[in-house]
Amino acid sequence: MRRLVLAALALVLAVLAGSSPATADETAPQARKLASQRQIALATPGDFTGYGFDQCVAPTQSAMDAWWKKSPFTAVGIYISGDSRACRTQPNLSPTWVATQVARGWRLLPIALGPQASCQPRFPRYKDDFKISPSPAGGYATAAAQGAAEADKNAADATTYGIGAGSTIWYDLEGFNLQDTHCRESALVFTSAWVTRIKALGYTAGFYSSASSGIKMLDDARRLRPGQFALPDRIWIARWDGAANTSTTYIPEDGWRPGGRMKQYLGGHNETWGGVTINIDSNFIDLGAGSQPRPEGRCPGTRLGYWKYPKLSPASARATRVKVLQCLLTEQGTYSGPVNGSYDAATIAGARAWQSARRFTPSNTFSKRHWTALLAAGSRTTLKRGSVGESVHRLQRALNAAGAGRFRATGVFDAKTESAVRTYQKRLRIGVSGVATRQTWNKLQQGR
Repeated sequence: MRRLVLAALALVLAVLAGSSPATADETAPQARKLASQRQIALATPGDFTGYGFDQCVAPTQSAMDAWWKKSPFTAVGIYISGDSRACRTQPNLSPTWVATQVARGWRLLPIALGPQASCQPRFPRYKDDFKISPSPAGGYATAAAQGAAEADKNAADATTYGIGAGSTIWYDLEGFNLQDTHCRESALVFTSAWVTRIKALGYTAGFYSSASSGIKMLDDARRLRPGQFALPDRIWIARWDGAANTSTTYIPEDGWRPGGRMKQYLGGHNETWGGVTINIDSNFIDLGAGSQPRPEGRCPGTRLGYWKYPKLSPASARATRVKVLQCLLTEQGTYSGPVNGSYDAATIAGARAWQSARRFTPSNTFSKRHWTALLAAGSRTTLKRGSVGESVHRLQRALNAAGAGRFRATGVFDAKTESAVRTYQKRLRIGVSGVATRQTWNKLQQGR
């Protein structure tokens, strides 16, 4: 177990450094040092556009693994701090849990739920819990002191879990009566002090609340009292309208854009993925620069992505598509000639050799099923909304070849890609999730 923990920590280090993961033996001293310090610099959630879920108690590792493989979610909200949270006891949450999720690819949304608005009727929850002071004395000085103190506590708890500076910490201020002046103003001063302090400690300031109260409170301050309060870098809008976007009628569209919004669009409900049921809230996320394409670096000078991949035959073959075929067959090791767009004897021989190796009947024609399988060839990486990279390029091209979509292969798993995956899964009568699962890849690589 100790070796596995070190390996997970080492993988996180490699990912953050932008390099390939090293072996556990090579990085064990560094990982051991970090483990002893109980701190890893994790910038969460980073630049991302996609789906997330939050659940009060951090799920077990087996549940997280099952949901990674099958669910559409890439981000997970975890309650790491705050005396007002219902889930003070977190049996699964630890520095190792955090490191393991990040190494797997999860984007973390660390949440703090401390002092709540003075007019919030459901708080305090516990005898040692307290609300934001509504006293206006000194310009709500007590509330300001509470906000700064809470930020210190939240940052310390984040560090304990290995969530270091640069990460976003989200303060959860539950809905309250916006018309109660002292309640609203003290909450605003508390939030301003919390934002100032959490940013001074090196974290990005995030703020969660209902669209009609806490979020509107901040947007009103932004528009009507500019410069009077420190505002969060990012907002998390609670608006259960079922719309997977970052909009709400309670505030205009210009605030915290681009890249500063996410929305909780569904409240508590059960979802089951990979045989594991969790009661969750669902979120749509559009943060930072969003999910950005990465240079692919394959077949320099040859365009690989098209809306269609028509059948090639000795009598009819588009040179542009023949170039794609020649390049990919070169990668597969069955062709060694020039990438010149000529569907000649050498190219046909390479295609037949590939067909035979993939258990297709060798033929002088290269048809739809061959294109689908060849374009999909490679690792069967789980992909979902927000994924980026070479595997997404392969998926998008294969979906186009299979007739499940007609879109540009950008290397970013976007809404069009998700729709095409769903179309393909429905046609093949496999689990319709919009996630490129191992089963989905299997079908594509079979040319289905």
